[in-house]
Amino acid sequence: MDTKPSNNQLKVWDPLVRIFHWTLVLAFATSYLTGDEWEEWGSVHEISGYLILGLLVFRIIWGFVGSKCARFSDFIYSPKVVIEYLKSLLSTHPRHYLGHNPAGGWMVMILLACLLATTITGLKVLADDHQEGPLAKVELQLPSLISVAEARRMGGEQAENEGREGEENESAWKEIHEFFANFTLFLVIVHILGVIVSSHLHKENLARAMVTGNKTLNKETDV
Repeated sequence: MDTKPSNNQLKVWDPLVRIFHWTLVLAFATSYLTGDEWEEWGSVHEISGYLILGLLVFRIIWGFVGSKCARFSDFIYSPKVVIEYLKSLLSTHPRHYLGHNPAGGWMVMILLACLLATTITGLKVLADDHQEGPLAKVELQLPSLISVAEARRMGGEQAENEGREGEENESAWKEIHEFFANFTLFLVIVHILGVIVSSHLHKENLARAMVTGNKTLNKETDV
């Protein structure tokens, strides 16, 4: 159980949560910036993508067995509570939460879901375009590897259709992957803006808290 130090500071974020957070920031930035430069930075993009997937698996597990404020049960609130919290931001004294506030908690969950969708669709693109990764050996992916040229050489209209469908399928997966990557970036920007607003309203530095792990207690804190 967390204990309150004499200087009115409470250890909120455990070391693993903080390492996860900043490693994910670096990995996503690296992956996003190298996404359009596969020939030059393809290996870096691939490694950062696998790193993100590994971090997500850890965070999901830690969301059930981790420290109090790291658990999903601590910061997943009902839509009603989220709406009430957002309304309270318009007042001069919004309700203060020790861990993630209701809006921040849902943002965390949406970010995790979008990042997971981005990595999984990235694995599909990796399998279709480069015949690499865990999905490359999945039997359901084999038709997508038939090119139109190969189909015509086989001389079968059905095979040609399969090749054309395979190319369209690859293009669709790329578009889905890019959509989730861009949407995740949008969410990151919204998240940063939310941190800035909350830090101002609650008169605390939330970014620094994710570095030190400490937050300041006050009489309005919902422990």
